[in-house]
Amino acid sequence: MRVEIWSDIACPWCYVGKARFEKALDAFPHRDEVEVVHRSFELDPGRAKGDTGLVLPMLAKKYGMSEAQARAAEDRLGENAAAEGLEYRTEGRDHGSTFDMHRLLHLAKEHGRQDELVGLLYRANFAEERSVFDDDERLVELAVAAGLDADAARKVLADPAAYADDVRADEREAAELGATGVPFFVLDRKYGVSGAQPVESFTQALTQAWGERSPLKLIQEAGGDAEACGPDGCAVPQN
Repeated sequence: MRVEIWSDIACPWCYVGKARFEKALDAFPHRDEVEVVHRSFELDPGRAKGDTGLVLPMLAKKYGMSEAQARAAEDRLGENAAAEGLEYRTEGRDHGSTFDMHRLLHLAKEHGRQDELVGLLYRANFAEERSVFDDDERLVELAVAAGLDADAARKVLADPAAYADDVRADEREAAELGATGVPFFVLDRKYGVSGAQPVESFTQALTQAWGERSPLKLIQEAGGDAEACGPDGCAVPQN
């Protein structure tokens, strides 16, 4: 079974939602038969590289609140993160374009290191002091920590077109599936789960999606089984 997760590194609920989903997945009896794929979704897709700012003033302006109210909202998010065992800096964080991070995640997908990189990016953005938005070498360091080649990561970052189509394709697909926000989880292309749901909700969704998988239906000719090869050898022609 495949679970696809549309998310953005700048999204705090994606950070929390990933942790909650992973708790449900770790306890799922068929964990080893579930493939998780991370898909791209930019909360601010038109943002220019290098356009950065502090989170608290941005929240105050965006939602028409005071900085004290924005700080209180961040404190509540920090409490939710802590409940899932996550570190979360409530002050001093910055924000910016995540396009390059999504492009690197597509590189990581090709090398089977996507989950490692997305986890490191989340932690770097939400728990560590050094920015992930204004320093390509910081992204290279995280890519290397995830198991990728440093030169390959630098090559992607130096070429704005590298994996750009893959990012845009993910975003178009999210819109086609009806995702208007993230995190957005799609299970076996049958069920969608929106938001950082409680662990129990993810457990229920996994169980339901697994139980409703369609069994394979064999189509055979009227004459019966045809010749084939199996663990014990191949059928011997009789004529």
